[in-house]
Amino acid sequence: MTFTVTYAERLGGGPTRLRLSGELDMSTAGELNAVIDRLADAGERRLLVDLTDLTFCDSTGISVFVRGDNRAAAHGGWLRVTGATGRVERVLKVTGLAEVLGYCADAVDPATTDRPGMG
Repeated sequence: MTFTVTYAERLGGGPTRLRLSGELDMSTAGELNAVIDRLADAGERRLLVDLTDLTFCDSTGISVFVRGDNRAAAHGGWLRVTGATGRVERVLKVTGLAEVLGYCADAVDPATTDRPGMG
């Protein structure tokens, strides 16, 4: 399955929303890193990543999320994830990344606080 990253410009001061689809692994992680870097270089500090259509995520993909959050946090921002299901959700929970990134499984917008876990 082809991996894609799409994103929309933020409106009204909200976070930049990225939507991932396909499989995030060693062969596709560079694409997501490049998008995150491009957005960070453009001054984006809050990224909300929708995983609804992501069907697979390995340790390389997990490291992209951590790297993105660390880069954003260094400039006062954050990276959060939402919408994961099945194996992807299980990986987020087993690794503890769900808590670190303020994971929200449902359609509720996790971008309503300044940092994950604070509301």
